[in-house]
Amino acid sequence: MSGRHTPPRHRPLLRPGRLRAAALGVSLVTVLVPALSACGGDAASAGGGATLKWTSSYFPAHWDPVVGGSGAQFRELALVYASLTRTDESGKAVPDLAKSWEYNDKGDLITFHLRPGLKFSDGEPVDAAAVKAAIERAKKQKNSALFGDLTSIESVDARGLDAVIHLNQVDYQIPQLLGERVLQIASPKAAQSPAELDQHPVGAGPFTVTQIVPGTKAVLKKNPDYWDAKNIHIDNVELTSAPDASTVVSGLQTGVYNFADIDPSQADAAKKAGLDVFVQPGFNASNISLNVNKAPFDDDRVVDAVRYAIDRQEFVDKLTFGYGEVTNQPFPKGYVAYDPQSENAYAYDPAKAKKLLAEAGHKPGDIELDLVIPAEDPQAEIVQSQLAKVGITVDIKIDKNWATPFFAKDLTFSLYGTTGRDSAAQTLTAHFGPDGPLNLGSPYQPAGFEAAIAKVRETPLDSPDYAKALQAATRAGLESKALVFTYSQPNLIAKSKSVSDLPANPAHIDWTGVTIGGN
Repeated sequence: MSGRHTPPRHRPLLRPGRLRAAALGVSLVTVLVPALSACGGDAASAGGGATLKWTSSYFPAHWDPVVGGSGAQFRELALVYASLTRTDESGKAVPDLAKSWEYNDKGDLITFHLRPGLKFSDGEPVDAAAVKAAIERAKKQKNSALFGDLTSIESVDARGLDAVIHLNQVDYQIPQLLGERVLQIASPKAAQSPAELDQHPVGAGPFTVTQIVPGTKAVLKKNPDYWDAKNIHIDNVELTSAPDASTVVSGLQTGVYNFADIDPSQADAAKKAGLDVFVQPGFNASNISLNVNKAPFDDDRVVDAVRYAIDRQEFVDKLTFGYGEVTNQPFPKGYVAYDPQSENAYAYDPAKAKKLLAEAGHKPGDIELDLVIPAEDPQAEIVQSQLAKVGITVDIKIDKNWATPFFAKDLTFSLYGTTGRDSAAQTLTAHFGPDGPLNLGSPYQPAGFEAAIAKVRETPLDSPDYAKALQAATRAGLESKALVFTYSQPNLIAKSKSVSDLPANPAHIDWTGVTIGGN
């Protein structure tokens, strides 16, 4: 799954207005975080050693990274799995399992050079054959959530420690793409049984799993064979599924946990409790998804009526506790892909929405829609109320198996929240491309988008023309009738003062250099 749907307790991942993120060639300015000390008294487990006690709202439903996809749970899976690249604090792809890479002159072939002597936790070698297997599995496995992200890759040649990736188009986004979100690499031996891998993950990341209680808890220990093990100072990890939002802060206070993603409604309580609360840069954006292949959204006038009926500020005011920001696109303001020219398109205008519906032949109450979501969500109630004001009746339907009809494009009307991508081009194609997993109107794509995104791929990330090309692609994508964006937000995290500062990598949780104080 290439994004995240808002979980049962609404916990927007929030950003202040001055947050700016950027890809390679554009600087990233992060929010200042509190000075975090490495002292405290909740680090040691009964077995000794520094223990991270992390409670997460995104506890993995799947431990096979191909099935898990690039949604928010990739952060938890990154405890176990490493990737060819990872993202640094500037948003740039830097070495991980691959020590270096280079393109050919044309830009349609890239060779990754892997570090020598690495092994998966089952003893299998980390080599180009493992990379080839991972890519092919992501493209072909029946339940893969990643196949739509890898459309540029034609084939892979495994030459010892060199993985030679042949592309079907010029694409300079590949190093940004093949990081923790889209290609966490599992042992090819373990992946021969994907169902087994889904319950017993085998990777080459900083930790190895010793126990999993499905949906509830995972226990991990430091992987001494991880390529950067010398900079991993955490010995054990206890990862649990977060309880109700109101109990997380008390759990952090009492030492049940020492690290947690938190609901914005709990931020003030966490600060008052003496916890460190910081805003992690992110690429999150929430949207309303419309299926333009189904009535009534096969009529552009109805789609535009919905666009004008949405008051984005109400989402921010009611859901984000001052941290969020309105947006009409899948990027936060200031990010290299954000298009200023599109900023005021389809501003809130309920009178215009009513006029469009009348022109389409619909009287108030004529249109009745089922808004299908996986769990209770206050966003749905806001949408229901706003559309009622223009004469559209919305019934909220909860389907715990929502993901199946959503990704099969069988739904007419739904909500989605994404965590973005490290490759801005992939964020755009996921939302607006004909095979995009977040495009409920597939195979529809807006006119001009295909050419615009091709231009982005053909432009090196350090080119002075990159930002202009990327913003033009965003502008073309926003002509899509299939999505209405509402607000954006980064991530809120609370932790004990015993856990030291984390690298401020946008949207990633990086444990490199992090320490946990003892008693």
